[in-house]
Amino acid sequence: MSAVQLHQVRKAFAGTEVLKSVDIAVADREFMVFVGPSGCGKSTLLRTIAGLERSDTGQVLIGGEDVTDLEPSQRGVAMVFQSYALYPHMSVYENIAFGLRMIKLPETQIKERVQRAAKILQIEQLLERKPRALSGGQRQRVAIGRSIVREPKVFLFDEPLSNLDAALRVQMRLELIKLHKQLNATMIYVTHDQTEAMTMADRIVVLNHGKVEQIGSPLELYRTPVNRFVAGFIGSPKMNFLNVAVQRADASGVTVGLPGATSITLPVSSTDVKAGDALVLGIRPEHLTEAAGADADGRLSGKVMVVEHLGGETLLHVSLDDGALIQVKGSGESAAVDGQVLNAGFGVRHAHLFRENGEALKRTHPVSAAAAAL
Repeated sequence: MSAVQLHQVRKAFAGTEVLKSVDIAVADREFMVFVGPSGCGKSTLLRTIAGLERSDTGQVLIGGEDVTDLEPSQRGVAMVFQSYALYPHMSVYENIAFGLRMIKLPETQIKERVQRAAKILQIEQLLERKPRALSGGQRQRVAIGRSIVREPKVFLFDEPLSNLDAALRVQMRLELIKLHKQLNATMIYVTHDQTEAMTMADRIVVLNHGKVEQIGSPLELYRTPVNRFVAGFIGSPKMNFLNVAVQRADASGVTVGLPGATSITLPVSSTDVKAGDALVLGIRPEHLTEAAGADADGRLSGKVMVVEHLGGETLLHVSLDDGALIQVKGSGESAAVDGQVLNAGFGVRHAHLFRENGEALKRTHPVSAAAAAL
């Protein structure tokens, strides 16, 4: 078993609290991703699991064992860093084997483990090369191979792809997903890139200012964010937010006014909500249509300010009648031009309401996966 549990983990540097009572349970063989903006505490949390940082309070358990006070070498974890940290004078084989030699493993076992890791990572033909003769992606594979041969309980990745170019990052994401399936191991991965998180994770932990905002599957976070921070962080382009006022709140839901003197009723809890309250409406760019049809629950009218043709899709930057700016994601065949009036439509199933403190109003009729995909 290689489950990881964090209980009430706190950490402060020079009086500044960077981890605030963090509670996380990573299941055995799960691929979990810690995501959040720079400075949110995600790398510190990963280093705390590894034992490279000691928490001020709280517990770290790996495989059911309390490892809070154990040295990194005693925790059964292997960490892959942002920098490859390869020895330039050693061959790929020697770099991968170095850690095993340090623990005085027999040479036959070292060779067997290195060959097996090289086969998994498809770098068998590179074993005699020096790091300077490798590409960035190949160097990262070597760094991962150095972790694989240790046969750890848990793999820890600290933004391992951030030094690679965009195309290679996509390729390496796929490689890591395949690696997780091959090794059937517990993996915890840190990134600030929400696209990486969405494509790789079984579950995502969204961190902000040292605390956990939400834990869930990628689609759970995308469809049902618990607050405005998660809603804005997960998804690309980010969610549009509009300041709205409550017109009515009753058993049917909450009705808010939209720019342009229209309104929409959302099936959300009306507890502690009354007419006149200020809320924030959230709607993702991909859930807005360029032309509001008869079936649209809500409509937003404005002028197209900028058109970004991205090939398979078009991103429209629209200034609404009240001056608010939104983004609308259209098809690659969009004929929209700067200056034209756009009447965008959206369905109530894709709209979210947030209180002024950022908390999401809970839906009284949850949206099914099939409906959310429409």
